[in-house]
Amino acid sequence: MTEGQFFFAFDGSAHMEFTEFVLAASTATLGEEPAARTHADILEYRLDLASDGVDALAAYDGVLPLLVTNRTEREGGEAADGPARLGVLETAIKQPSVAAVDVELAAIRDGGAERVVDHARERDVAVVVSTHDFERTPDRERMRALLRAGADHGDVAKLAVTAQNRGDVLDLLAVTDELSPTAPVATMAMGEPGRHSRVVAPLYGSCLGYAPVDPADATAPGQYGLERFRHLVDRLRGR
Repeated sequence: MTEGQFFFAFDGSAHMEFTEFVLAASTATLGEEPAARTHADILEYRLDLASDGVDALAAYDGVLPLLVTNRTEREGGEAADGPARLGVLETAIKQPSVAAVDVELAAIRDGGAERVVDHARERDVAVVVSTHDFERTPDRERMRALLRAGADHGDVAKLAVTAQNRGDVLDLLAVTDELSPTAPVATMAMGEPGRHSRVVAPLYGSCLGYAPVDPADATAPGQYGLERFRHLVDRLRGR
């Protein structure tokens, strides 16, 4: 673990802050946590990909705090949308090792995910409000609107877009640079043209990045492996 931006409250729960860049190691297996400790600040547990599901959280004894995600099919995951998916997140939040939860902006706007956000607030669990576009990079005004809406509902507004060219990446970085002083934002451009944005975006204010412990287990197009991601980010930031 690197920057250590979490602490344990008196009730044993983990509290996560995003005042500096946080690197999440994405996994569907909590047993990978020891391999992630050296380079990650938090472990993203992909409930939609996990064979053990939410039951594995009760037995988790790792050092890294957890960010739980149960991604919908329409935003690149494998969980069927609906009340049951959100119920899994509500159950996960009850575990003291869970410091943050990912909720899609679309699910909040549909009305079903507000209870997950409220439940997270009650337990001092940070809320990442995410939007994914697997087809394109919206124009700057649209990206601003999505990030501002995410910030209105959560602690971090996450936007992952698909870059077709370097101009798309420049647009994303410009919006990140503009909005990051006013709210915690996490941005990245998926796909090969945008791959470098994952390690460059923190220089423009992106506060959260993702990488698989094993590069072969990437959960989104263009992800770096965890060790390489940390090395590149630290080098760019002069560490």
